Amino acid sequence: MREMEELTSTEAIEQFIANHPLSFLYVSRQDCSVCHAILPKLRELLERFPSISLGHIQAEAVGEIASKYLIFTAPTLLFFIEGKEMLREDRFVQLGVLERKLENLIELLS
Repeated sequence: MREMEELTSTEAIEQFIANHPLSFLYVSRQDCSVCHAILPKLRELLERFPSISLGHIQAEAVGEIASKYLIFTAPTLLFFIEGKEMLREDRFVQLGVLERKLENLIELLS
């Protein structure tokens, strides 16, 4: 299963985005059943995209994430290309749609 880096501060998040040309952030909450259900499926999906680095953020641990990235619900999925947010999905994520969006964005880079 796909490894993901735990990010525990805004500095760590910014450094992660800066260090990885293709970075995917998964923001979740401990008490979110949807978050727990989506995560294994997301990790499996990202196996098909080895060039994308995956970071995980617990919203309770990094409270300022909500204001910095305008996150209003969990889970929130953010995809960055060279530091610029290119894709955002939240709450009820349709993984098939997400996969097609990622494929299209990666194809544009080729």
